[in-house]
Amino acid sequence: MTAVVSSQLFISVFVTLVVIMDPLGTLPIFLALTASSDRRERIRAARQAVAVALVVIVLFAVFGQGILGYLHVTLPALQAAGGLLLLLIALELLTDRSDTQPVATEGVNVAFVPLGTPLLAGPGAIVATMVFVNRVHSLPDAIAVALGVVGVHLVLYLTMRFGGVLLRLLGRNGVSLVTRISGLLLSAIAVQLVADAVRAFVAAG
Repeated sequence: MTAVVSSQLFISVFVTLVVIMDPLGTLPIFLALTASSDRRERIRAARQAVAVALVVIVLFAVFGQGILGYLHVTLPALQAAGGLLLLLIALELLTDRSDTQPVATEGVNVAFVPLGTPLLAGPGAIVATMVFVNRVHSLPDAIAVALGVVGVHLVLYLTMRFGGVLLRLLGRNGVSLVTRISGLLLSAIAVQLVADAVRAFVAAG
């Protein structure tokens, strides 16, 4: 029974973070930011960006609850805020973001900002990870969450590592379609988070 619950938690973590961090949706931005780089520099930028995002996510996963306690913020409040935040991100995915893509700055390592954060490790991913960490009640649960987080970052790295190939295969229309579908899924996840938060508030009286 524990194994089933942990596998379900792993799937939830992996799918939710894939939708939020949107590897295919960030691919055109990554290629634009590294357009002046050669293949080796682009691979290094992908590796650094994913490393930065992973460090940020892990820090908030470990210390996020302590921060909430210090600020006297309850988890249902965090879930509701996170749900609303994810809904805003979903609306961005469902609309054209081509006019909001960041522009690379000469002499600035874009792998750290804006790629690593806030593009990959943004508020939505941070909030979702903290919510999942709160569901950890055993070692298998902790392993499931950790594997889900690492798995998503592996997908992010592979997507950017072979970004040029994927972009040629899918085309810009294909990437746009996947981004819209991700936005739809994310909106459903956001509504579920808000509903769970309201249920928790009601249960607490």
